[in-house]
Amino acid sequence: MGDRVVEVRGLVKRFGGYVTAVDGLDLCVEAGETYGLLGPNGAGKTTTLRMLLGLVRPTSGLIRVLGRPPGAPAGLRRTGAMGETAFYPFMSGRDNLRAAARRSGVPDSRVDAVLDQAALTARARDAVATYSLGMKQRLGVAAALLKDPELLILDEPSNGLDPAGQLQMRRLIAELGGGGKTIVLSSHDMGEVEQLCGRVGVISGGRMLAEGTPGQLRGQPQLWVRAEPASQAAALAPGLAEVDHAELSDGLLRLGLREPDPAGAAAVNRQLVGAGLAVSEIRTGRRSLQEVFLELTGGRTGGADSVRWPERDGGGAVQGRRSRRRHQRAKGH
Repeated sequence: MGDRVVEVRGLVKRFGGYVTAVDGLDLCVEAGETYGLLGPNGAGKTTTLRMLLGLVRPTSGLIRVLGRPPGAPAGLRRTGAMGETAFYPFMSGRDNLRAAARRSGVPDSRVDAVLDQAALTARARDAVATYSLGMKQRLGVAAALLKDPELLILDEPSNGLDPAGQLQMRRLIAELGGGGKTIVLSSHDMGEVEQLCGRVGVISGGRMLAEGTPGQLRGQPQLWVRAEPASQAAALAPGLAEVDHAELSDGLLRLGLREPDPAGAAAVNRQLVGAGLAVSEIRTGRRSLQEVFLELTGGRTGGADSVRWPERDGGGAVQGRRSRRRHQRAKGH
């Protein structure tokens, strides 16, 4: 395994024979990195994380967490997970963490330390019922930190938070990552993933669609040019030495440069003007992570891709659905 904290090979999880939530997933997470699982709701992110923790048994495939099978006590002692601790609403934040610490065999001295990390010390004596959603989310992170884990697993930590709460959560996660912890973070928030994660895996329908740094996923910077006549610019641009490919859309020319630097953009502008074209706009930029994500997933939600109705008697998926409806009617549903 070397420095691999998480290793997953060919991971499959099926529920009830009808739904494939995770479908042949491969991923590796190195020590000290913050790795993002980016996907729509229903893509298989939460199921994958629960399998890493040993809470869900995989149908097939290999999982190793900190060199051990998922759920092994020696690995769990070095792993913290947000969302696996239920809080008592009428107990204070501090008392909830004390109870969680005792269940985990952690000394009470860790409670004040994690309250400080999560910026909750000022409200530690207040009942959790009075906490905002953002405070409850940070209390969940504090609980995950009680064991001072090497690996931190966070399932959509900013889900449902307002902009201020999102900012607080991102700062907390950035501090934890900067402190050397290995973090696996699932999200469907593009900004969160791009800001926090060194590497990203895009999943949909339980399958890995692409993996790399946010910069790698967004691709090389491109050049946008508005020049008249547009048809003449579109004909000329592909022949320029600096241009790898060209595409005209709504009067705007999008160029991929062989060497994405300011000198290349200046050379393109100079040659277009020299050919008698009127250049009114020229700018560089990359595709957003959202554009890449929508292109990879086709705009699908993820959940629908995970349904695999069995084929029977040549009837395909329709026959499977009919069989299921007959089964439900027989049960009185």
